[in-house]
Amino acid sequence: MKTVIVCKGAVMDETAITMRGIRAGYGATTVLHGITARVPRARVTALVGHNGSGKSTLLGVLAGTLAPTAGTVERSGGGGRPALVLQHTDVPAALPMTVRDAVAMGRWAHRGRWRPLTRHDRTVVADCMERVGVTGLARRQLGELSGGQYQRVLIAQGLAQRSDLLLLDEPGAGLDQDARRRILEIFAELVADDGVTIVHATHDADAAGRADHRLLLKNGRLLTGEAPPEAPPETAQR
Repeated sequence: MKTVIVCKGAVMDETAITMRGIRAGYGATTVLHGITARVPRARVTALVGHNGSGKSTLLGVLAGTLAPTAGTVERSGGGGRPALVLQHTDVPAALPMTVRDAVAMGRWAHRGRWRPLTRHDRTVVADCMERVGVTGLARRQLGELSGGQYQRVLIAQGLAQRSDLLLLDEPGAGLDQDARRRILEIFAELVADDGVTIVHATHDADAAGRADHRLLLKNGRLLTGEAPPEAPPETAQR
């Protein structure tokens, strides 16, 4: 039986990501079991489920950092590689690095680690800091930031990759209510102003409720979502 998409507002007829029969895991352990779903373009999708349900694993598959053992992921549209924002980044908060330097790391995907930033890169970094409200913190050390400020810096770093697909793993974890609310406001602005597609894993009922679309996972299986249309025979055989 075809399940029903959970969304708000108008029917979403544009798809950013189509997943068919995704199986994935680590070593001999399978975490995801036959995930078939769609992610709507320029909307916020919440991945909901308890710890161990497969949310982080699915984000890794969508980001391309974890290869599925079966199934396909089809992404439509441009925007370069997906931008993945983790709770624990490669930039520890204790590292002697400024906010501006941390956000500039998002340009490495375009410039490489050792090539100096161009004027365009610096403009992108400044714009991303302004979008998430950390411009006034540009010269601050990461270790001086609050949890909410640090999470906004990580989001700015993801935005600096200039991708049309932003993936986030529990962006509100450990933050107070005001900080979580501000992150959700940033999501809404990115969707409305830039057409960014956002997928974020969350335990927060309010964050899930404010998403345009929700995928509920349990034990690596999808409980709610919408199955994509059948692939053409020549595609299905690949």
